[in-house]
Amino acid sequence: MTFASDRISANQETLAKQRYEMQSKERIARTSRFSFDPEKVMQHVRGHIIGQRAALDEIENMLITVKADFNAPTRPLAVTLMLGPTGVGKTETVRLIAEAIHGKPDAFCRIDMNTLAQEHYAAALTGAPPGYVGSKEGNTLFDEAHIQGSFSKPGIVLFDEIEKASTEVIRGLLNVLETGTLKLTAGTKVLDFQNCMIFMTSNIGAKNAQARLRQLAKLPKPIQKLARLAKLDDSQITERALYKKFDPEFLNRIERILHYEAVEADFAPTLVSLEIQKLNQRLRKQSRTVELTAAATQFLSTGHDVRFGARGLSRHFRVLVEPQLARFFIQHPEAGQIIIDYDGKTIQVQSVPVESVIEDLLFIMDDTGNNIKN
Repeated sequence: MTFASDRISANQETLAKQRYEMQSKERIARTSRFSFDPEKVMQHVRGHIIGQRAALDEIENMLITVKADFNAPTRPLAVTLMLGPTGVGKTETVRLIAEAIHGKPDAFCRIDMNTLAQEHYAAALTGAPPGYVGSKEGNTLFDEAHIQGSFSKPGIVLFDEIEKASTEVIRGLLNVLETGTLKLTAGTKVLDFQNCMIFMTSNIGAKNAQARLRQLAKLPKPIQKLARLAKLDDSQITERALYKKFDPEFLNRIERILHYEAVEADFAPTLVSLEIQKLNQRLRKQSRTVELTAAATQFLSTGHDVRFGARGLSRHFRVLVEPQLARFFIQHPEAGQIIIDYDGKTIQVQSVPVESVIEDLLFIMDDTGNNIKN
């Protein structure tokens, strides 16, 4: 973001705060200071996260509660733990929320708990103890700007793969989840999380759950449905692993524990369509667009593996499609509109003739003109 954009954004925040404070006390009490629209945020999220209706409904409830702005002033705005196997959209959900609220998918503080697996790494969050190098500076992994947000927009923090963190690190987070503050070990600074939505993700129990899924997959479809209705699926295994790993004092500070389900093969064509959307966004700067035929979509969908979720299909897409597409772009730099097909053996890439594009444009213009006359 440019300096001018930063100044404009800061001025907008100042004006929003001034307008809020100029209202009568009664009016202030009934007006949310947050400018985001929960419905629009969730529309954006649901357009990209597939097969997670129950989890996304709970996230919508959380956003509506935050928007209403009557949260306890001495706690974070929300604390949410998202459970599920890899590639089901847990981290992506947070990125999409950040993009919808702040305009950028990276506008949140992400802490990778894989890097805090040993006890002495707790200092990376709480700062170096008194007498140690860096204690006076109060350095920490937390990004204060993304934590605190602004007057009209909440901050967002993601603790990714929380189960990988050491016991000392988890203990250091208890006060954050309870009071919304973190005093650095040296006492030089207090980090404020009270205007912040806290998200955590975890793959805990995923291996055992995937083993159960493989066992269920061998059974007839009617028995599989009965097993899921009887809650003999992965959520039961995940919960057992969760309560075994974390102490009650930690889990009691979490408001919502959401279960993301494995993405079934039925959703594979939709995932392929999302991959094409992402590719077209990247190709926009080259003024190019890519379309898939039904045969290509069906072929790419067969590569979906429930164990790896959307990431597995995305990898399948990068290996099979992108090299062919890149080779075509290098050989035909003038190509703008491209169609990807599958002939039963290999992926085929071809350019749409310019004449065909012009004919389509003329047809659209003519159809629009007829509609106006009618």
